[in-house]
Amino acid sequence: MPNIADFVHDLGGMAQKRQLVRRGARDRDLTLAVRDGSVVRARNGWYSTLPEEAPALRAVRVGGRLTGMSALIELGAWALGDFPLHVSVHDNAARLRNQWNRHSRINVDDPRGVVLHWDDRSVRDFGTSTSVGLLDALERAILDEPFETAVAVLDWALHTGVLDRFDFETLILRLPIERRGIADWVDATCESLPESLSRTRLRLAGWRVESQVRLGEVQRIDLVVEDVAAIEVDGDEHHRERFEQDRSKDIDITIDNLHALRPSARAVFYDWDRVARAISAALAARGVTLENSGGRRSHPRNARGISGWQRRRRRKIPEFPKRRREWRE
Repeated sequence: MPNIADFVHDLGGMAQKRQLVRRGARDRDLTLAVRDGSVVRARNGWYSTLPEEAPALRAVRVGGRLTGMSALIELGAWALGDFPLHVSVHDNAARLRNQWNRHSRINVDDPRGVVLHWDDRSVRDFGTSTSVGLLDALERAILDEPFETAVAVLDWALHTGVLDRFDFETLILRLPIERRGIADWVDATCESLPESLSRTRLRLAGWRVESQVRLGEVQRIDLVVEDVAAIEVDGDEHHRERFEQDRSKDIDITIDNLHALRPSARAVFYDWDRVARAISAALAARGVTLENSGGRRSHPRNARGISGWQRRRRRKIPEFPKRRREWRE
């Protein structure tokens, strides 16, 4: 008897019935595999070896594919906090199901934990069986998410190389004109989510910020604000084993006549107001304020090319899993 679970696994953990039939599977084999628990019937005609809570399985169960932040997080994008399940469905899709129960229809007017995107063939023709293409997912995130989240996923895409410069320019031209100014906020040299968030928030406050500034022959500073404050953002994963190196670097920063500040990633994520006050105090101690620095508040609603940007209020999501998602990098 063919091993259905192996077939499905080889197809990425999600397979359509016709793919399995081509490999020799019979209806009886599929039924037995579901009964013994080696595969899950995500919806009629779809079989999976993914865990029940896997976003890809839930998207297929609904009747579509991952898009927006849901697709990007599956690819490893930098993200902070919980997101609803973003699902791309055909513009004429019917019989959509609850993400947790294939026997229960979804209420498209109140999908509870799912954001449905009704997409045409221009989206359907790209991507995989469980996810839209990268450009479509990025475009969706830029249109849907808060400004700093959109900047961060673009930083990630360019820094990791999943998006090249040509495709980046293509993506920007696909955006509504009021969103294209985001291109001026993205930095391919950015190395982490807390660094991205810090840079964007400082710029939004009106400060001039430079990324990856050279220090000596081989070192670089994450962020330098107004040529005065040197910001090194520490993440536990990357700095736990570099205590002595980091302290030595702080000494070099001070020798270079800069004010060294080293907030943790968690401080950036969950205590930003305090971090911002510390940076302002460090600048003020050197005689730099927004008024005398020439800084101008540059909220995306006022910035060139992004006058129509508004922060999207996220609805409460009763059915979304309550477990906390930590930041990803």
